[in-house]
This record gives sequence, structure tokens and C-alpha cells, in this order.
Amino acid sequence: MANNAPVGVFDSGLGGLTVARALMRRLPAESLVYVGDTARVPYGPKSATTVQRYALQIGEWLVDQGVKAVVVACNTATAHALTALREALPVPVIGVIEPGARAASRATVRGPVGVIATAGTIASGAYTAALTAIASTIEVVPVACPLFVPLVEEGLIDHPATRLIAQEYLAPLRAAGVDTVVLGCTHYPLLRPILSAALGPGVTLIDSAEETAAELAAILGDADTLADAGVAPRHRVVASDAPQHFLRLGSRFLDRPLEYVEHHVFT
Repeated sequence: MANNAPVGVFDSGLGGLTVARALMRRLPAESLVYVGDTARVPYGPKSATTVQRYALQIGEWLVDQGVKAVVVACNTATAHALTALREALPVPVIGVIEPGARAASRATVRGPVGVIATAGTIASGAYTAALTAIASTIEVVPVACPLFVPLVEEGLIDHPATRLIAQEYLAPLRAAGVDTVVLGCTHYPLLRPILSAALGPGVTLIDSAEETAAELAAILGDADTLADAGVAPRHRVVASDAPQHFLRLGSRFLDRPLEYVEHHVFT
């Protein structure tokens, strides 16, 4: 496969652009094809079978676009579909859960470690399994926060309702005395100021995006498929519904202007 083939990235919606942003910073020569499945967001409340079906549809489409690797920038899809994607696709597939767990295990000092995520990710137990595989003594406090994704998708990032909901959701983590909290959904980094205020001082928030970018860099480097130096990257952004809404909010997530969002329906 040509070194200058793009990397595929997908999420249930806008949140995975935080991972795409980290990939662009870490690997500025790499081209990306990003898919936000906005027609079917959120993935969190859906069954594992449904999420796996969605993920395989998008993963196979990305391979048809000629990608050399796929980054699953969605915690719910990573939890439910990573193994199936790795079995079905002929390219490396990277999820965001194991990188996030590694970062949390390095950051925690006294524990316990909190995990906030969608209902689907929490129910899967994927973060608890990943963290305890690293260190069996780590105590994990998982909390489902199902309203955060729709609030972020609607652009209500700094809204009184979001602050009230954060206070309610994060109360068990404050009570448990966590020192580290994994942001187990790629939408959640956009809520970092509100989450920090609700958790109080001295709590480290873990965003798996940087660790995921480092893992992709290592995999491409080991396979000798890093993009050629000096070649300008070409990025595509695709939404399965409401591309204009995606275009309007996407720049906030990506931290750079978006000029065009393609529309593709997955059936």
C-alpha cells in the first residue's frame, strides 16, 4: 500500500474530531478520511450488535476509499466492535480504550480511577478490564453520562443545564475521591472546563486522543508506511446526515476551519 494513502477515522458524530486533531498534530503529513455517523448518533444507548453492524459498514467503506489504517475514534464502537473490525478489515485497526487506560494508569497516584462514558461503553466493562489488566490493584469507578453527547452535538458546551447535569453525574466520583478520570467518550474533552469545575481541584482528566495518535505513529512506523515527508496532506470529512450542521460545529472540535463536509448515507 502506498505510504501516502490516507488514514481512516470514524466516530458516531463530531466528538472523534478531537482524535483527528491529535492525529494531525502528531502526524502532520498524514491525510485523513474522517466519518461522523451523525444519522445514527448517539451509539451509547444502542445494542452491541447494532454498534458492531454500524462500525463494520463504516470500516469497510473506509477500506474501499483506500485507507492504510483505521482509527476507531469512538469508545462505544471500540468497546463493541474492535475485535470484529480487526478480523474483517485488511488494514491495522486502532481503538481508543487501551491507549486511554494506559495514560490513566500512569497518571493516577492514590486512586481510585474514575471513568465517564456512554451507557454502552460503561456496560461493556471495557475500561475496567483494560485498567485492571495493566494493574490488578487499580480501583475503577465507572459512571454513565448519557446526556453529554447530545448536549455537545447541540453545541451546548457552556450552558447552565450542562453544568447542572455534570454536577449530578459526577457526584459519585467526588464521593469516591478519585484522583484521575478517563474521558471515555471523544465528545467529552469539549466539556473539560465544566468537568474540571464539577470534580474539583486535584483531579487529572485523561483524554485518550494523544495516546491514540502515538500508537498510530508507532504502528505506521513499524510497518514503514508513514507518509512521505514534504507531501501536503489532503483531508476529507464525511457526515452521514446534516453535513451543514457538522460543518458549523466541526471547527470547534478540530480547532481549525472546516471548508466542506461530504454527505454519505450508510445503509
